[in-house]
Amino acid sequence: MLLAVDGHVIRRTLSDLLGLEGDLRVVAEAESGPETLSMAEAHRPDVAVLDVDEPGSGGVEAAMTLRERLPDCRIVIITGDSRSGRLNQALSVGARGVAWKSASAEQLPAAIRIVHSGGRYVHPELVAEAITYGGAT
Repeated sequence: MLLAVDGHVIRRTLSDLLGLEGDLRVVAEAESGPETLSMAEAHRPDVAVLDVDEPGSGGVEAAMTLRERLPDCRIVIITGDSRSGRLNQALSVGARGVAWKSASAEQLPAAIRIVHSGGRYVHPELVAEAITYGGAT
């Protein structure tokens, strides 16, 4: 997978955490939208985990471009903002998963596995917020 998350410490921690999973492998890391696209084209990951707040073009815009250039790459977007329309944005650009940044250590790997196998994953708190605020989150 490609891990494109803002902030070196957070990205490195997530990479280390995901590396503990026997069936998951981070093949590339990126910090900005342009770097994400470059690394994706170079490594052709099965799954890209994108931070919605990624510097540069941002995770949503990077996801749109990634879907065009590598349509077989499945996308999981991670967000910490439940009320800014992130869920709708992520799903509208073809993300197969939307995970909460503060998810447990078990939830992100599980979301990646679900998306990798062809399923969809949306963190329950994000769904609850979307329902509560009528999709205007």
